[in-house]
Amino acid sequence: MAKKQEVEARHYDVVLAPHITEKATLASEHNAVVFKVANDATKPQIKEAVEAIFGVNVTGVNTIVTKGKTKRWKGKPYKRVDMKKAIVTLKDGDSIDVTSGI
Repeated sequence: MAKKQEVEARHYDVVLAPHITEKATLASEHNAVVFKVANDATKPQIKEAVEAIFGVNVTGVNTIVTKGKTKRWKGKPYKRVDMKKAIVTLKDGDSIDVTSGI
């Protein structure tokens, strides 16, 4: 029983949140879902986590690392955090509704 909870916690550490934008919505028409993932997550880890959490079959995972912009606030520079996104392609017939709770 403890082993199952350990696996679930590890999966939730990999997939952080859905990334909902216009482009991500257009990708959903082609059986793809976009997630924010941990910066050190690998493609096999992302595939395993999405399949375990949502109970779907994943056919492909593409990742993008968006570097944080350098901004200024009250004259002092700071840097936004880097973010890794994963575009997860699902098998035909499978779907994930990211607008509802898990």
